[in-house]
Amino acid sequence: MNNSPKLILTDIADYHKLDVYKANGGYNQFRKALTMQPDEIINEVKASGLRGRGGAAFPTGLKWSFMPKGNDIIKYLAVNGDESEPGSFKDRQIFEYNPHQLIEGILIAAYAMGITASYIYIRGEYHKWIDLMQKALDDAYAAGLVGQKMKDTFGTNFSTDIYIHKGAGAYICGEETSLMNSIQGDRGYPRVKPPFPAQFGLWGKPTTVNNVETISTIPAIMKLGASEYAKIGAPGHPGTLLFGVSGHVNKPGVYELPTGTLLTDIIYNVCGGVRGNKKIKAIIPGGSSMPPLRGDEIEGVRMDEDSLKVLGTHIGTGGIMVMDEDTDLVKVTLRIAHFYHHESCGQCTPCREGCGWMEKILKRIAKGEAASSDLDLLIDVANNIEGNTICALGDAAAWPVRGFVTKFRDEFEKAVSQNRVFVAPNAVHGKQATKSNLKFDNQMKYSPAI
Repeated sequence: MNNSPKLILTDIADYHKLDVYKANGGYNQFRKALTMQPDEIINEVKASGLRGRGGAAFPTGLKWSFMPKGNDIIKYLAVNGDESEPGSFKDRQIFEYNPHQLIEGILIAAYAMGITASYIYIRGEYHKWIDLMQKALDDAYAAGLVGQKMKDTFGTNFSTDIYIHKGAGAYICGEETSLMNSIQGDRGYPRVKPPFPAQFGLWGKPTTVNNVETISTIPAIMKLGASEYAKIGAPGHPGTLLFGVSGHVNKPGVYELPTGTLLTDIIYNVCGGVRGNKKIKAIIPGGSSMPPLRGDEIEGVRMDEDSLKVLGTHIGTGGIMVMDEDTDLVKVTLRIAHFYHHESCGQCTPCREGCGWMEKILKRIAKGEAASSDLDLLIDVANNIEGNTICALGDAAAWPVRGFVTKFRDEFEKAVSQNRVFVAPNAVHGKQATKSNLKFDNQMKYSPAI
């Protein structure tokens, strides 16, 4: 039985309703925050050890401390609910079941950093959850919990506004600078950093970008206290995480568990094991962009950033994708490569061209038309994409491809012909004029030798 603390997804019925949320202490943590100095709140978040839940696992309190002090300049908060990573579906649980804790977290963050306006950026395809979140926000405004009326409600000179911004369905807008450009009405292109958002963000003003789950955790930290929160889960990556488990398990879903929980416990105890009692061939631990783990190396693996980093992968968004022994990993890798090729914004050449090359090579492999040397070529292309782009989408595309080919080389070798030599179908590039392959014909023109 799972007895882990429920800090975000509670078992309280109708917790998404404002009256129920308030009846269970809702918005009391913001009242508590108003009795503290802004720096005290930031230091509390630092002491809690909270790390970002959007993928990078960057220390949240440290990020908040980068914002300029004082209220004499306009500052913004952008809450990232784009959630377009395949295998990730946790944030929508918050929109549906606990929207007011997200709103309260925004209020606390806004007060701590002197922010006058916040934007909740929600994935464009999330029509249902956009409506649910908007209803909760409208209720909060009507109750005087947000906006100018909050001055009277809370007896404070501080006020802040919250807006919901609907995305247009582009994965790249999950990247913080692309998200900001999208909110501004510009094309979702990543920006070169520096300058970082804390110096030059939305409309050129200081901006902090945090994930939905990250911000929703803030009221829980204020309630428990930093020291108690830090005791939950893994020491270097404390708290609870929303794990979205999908694939070949009996009970897929979103589960709130302490960081550092054994991966095998999540699969076999929480999720009821693998369908048909089959063996596990592969697992992606944190959404499709993370390097995979082999089924025979998951014993003893704990689900926190520091533990997974040792194994060459990351916690990412906590999206655990389980693949059984019958899974065709060539097709899986091709499907992932197709997604990132399609979603590349095209700004950086290594990503724009490299993602397409990886997909083409994988298509050849899937069709049985590839040579063994294509596997090395695939890894080489991935290596040349990683670290050579403005944002991390290039890395996100390269990591799973390189990871699957490297860790499951034997399976990919079975899909290619050891003796096959690839000949490019393009006559210009595949049959260029050289002394070794050309002959001189009677019309004084070169033609390819047969």
